[in-house]
Amino acid sequence: MPAAYTNLYIEQGTSFSTSITLDDVYGDAYNLVGYTASSQIRKSYYSANATATFSASTSATEGIIYLSLSSATTANMAAGRYVYDAKITDSGNNVTRVLEGIVEVSPSVTK
Repeated sequence: MPAAYTNLYIEQGTSFSTSITLDDVYGDAYNLVGYTASSQIRKSYYSANATATFSASTSATEGIIYLSLSSATTANMAAGRYVYDAKITDSGNNVTRVLEGIVEVSPSVTK
């Protein structure tokens, strides 16, 4: 399954959450039983360190991946453009990238 492409918009200093719904070729929920999800934000594809790591969880039987960042985490992110991706790993350690894109962090006035 090729990764989908979606841009994310995060407001600096606020809580952020989103969900990714995966379905199979028949339109049924992708079975995520036995899978773990992971996702990071980096300034560029070549950055050695992650700017932020999403808290990632799944609703395995519904094929949903939940990603979130706390307000403290987004407050520590400089406004600007970043890249991210989301991956799932099965029990055999096979990794599949399911989503990727640009993250735009807008600056906050209230500190």
